[in-house]
Amino acid sequence: MTAESTVPAPAGQPRDLGSSSAVSVLPPSTGTTGSGFPTGRPATRPDSRAPLLVADGAAAALPGALALTGTPHQPLLAGLLVAAALLLCPRPRRRLPGVLDDLPALCGRIAVAWLALGAFAAAYAPPHTLSARTLLLGFLLHAAAGCAARGAVHRRRRTALLNHPRAALVVGPAATAQRVASAVLRHPRCGVRPVGVVSDDPGGATGLPVLTTQEEARRAAVQNGVRDVLVVHPSARTRQESLLRALAGAGCAVWEIDAEVPSYPGPDRLAGFSCRRLDPVRQRSGSVGKRVLDVTVSGVLLLLLSPLLLTCATVLRVIGGPGVLFRQERVGKDGRPFTLLKFRTHRPADEHESATRWSVADERRMPWFCRFLRRTSLDELLQLWNVLRGDMSLVGPRPERPYFVARFSRAHPGYAARHRVPAGITGLAQINGLRGDTSIEDRARFDNAYIDDWSLWHDVCILLRTAVALVRPTGS
Repeated sequence: MTAESTVPAPAGQPRDLGSSSAVSVLPPSTGTTGSGFPTGRPATRPDSRAPLLVADGAAAALPGALALTGTPHQPLLAGLLVAAALLLCPRPRRRLPGVLDDLPALCGRIAVAWLALGAFAAAYAPPHTLSARTLLLGFLLHAAAGCAARGAVHRRRRTALLNHPRAALVVGPAATAQRVASAVLRHPRCGVRPVGVVSDDPGGATGLPVLTTQEEARRAAVQNGVRDVLVVHPSARTRQESLLRALAGAGCAVWEIDAEVPSYPGPDRLAGFSCRRLDPVRQRSGSVGKRVLDVTVSGVLLLLLSPLLLTCATVLRVIGGPGVLFRQERVGKDGRPFTLLKFRTHRPADEHESATRWSVADERRMPWFCRFLRRTSLDELLQLWNVLRGDMSLVGPRPERPYFVARFSRAHPGYAARHRVPAGITGLAQINGLRGDTSIEDRARFDNAYIDDWSLWHDVCILLRTAVALVRPTGS
């Protein structure tokens, strides 16, 4: 099947995974973007915060006017209350939230707004300080109105999604994607209607149309007004990265679904599957700030640590003879190889041993100074030059040799997805004790969690925690 087939299952009608209906293919258009989507494609999403902002503003205005009746400077205080309510407007943490999901955060922010208003009134006009009764009454009225207003917004959105579900593409291995699509179609209250499967290999799976090329997927997305993308396998994030970025840039929400363990606890649910929101566009746009941090920190550290590096090189030269640098091919971003630099702490028997031997951390023949370098991770400092060159980043998944990348990618489905970002000197897995002979599956899980939740501040926190860990080294 190709992009010319889809499943038109209107809300309220039975859905048959075995049927499809032909639709016309969009003709080539000159007014398209590089990603293949029309430039006029609406960017407004159904989950816009505008309705919630209006609801929170209205919920603050009426209780404010009632609770502050007769209070001096009432218009000023009411205006400040509305402004505070809008600034503190909590974003829903779930895909389809309910009023009870918002209740704790909403009440907490409303309490902060009224306490701040009371403090401002006491400082601005001490003779007219707001009484505890006024603050309590205002809080109760505001909380009740806020819950009612947000409940109306959520109910309206749920009804709209039930009557007009958001079209979705399911990305991943055909068999797994068809299984997830079938489960989602059996639960129309999810508000999502899969219309096609994007997979490199159809694999003989039956059900929704299988789109095997990115061009077919892009056409199907435009024809069906796709607003959601469901990624059902970790490897699909790497193989279809350019497509996911294009769809996210066109206004689609990208969701990662744990299709193998439906009951695993997660931040949200879709037809019983654990899912969480991904943002490929945000990850790419943050690369400039990450690179600035890498260049600045690595350049400064290389200057400050140059005496220490020279001392280590001199001692290694005296103890072990010529050849203090260790060069080894590692796999970086998008699977591209690069040459990693370290201080030489051991001498492999040959190139095959160097490429395929897992660890020599317990090698007793290693000189005492080399063991010291490995225990303190000082042998890794030369990788700051790799960071400055752009081969690596300060924070990211640790790079591995091609032999082990191929081996681990076959054994652990999420391992290949680590190569979506540059390799790093340290990372989330390392600060959680996953170094040396530790679980590869755990490392891959921590590395992918770091990539999905990336922020520049997160990088800074990992660097600080790494610096603290260096005072109690455990070896590599």
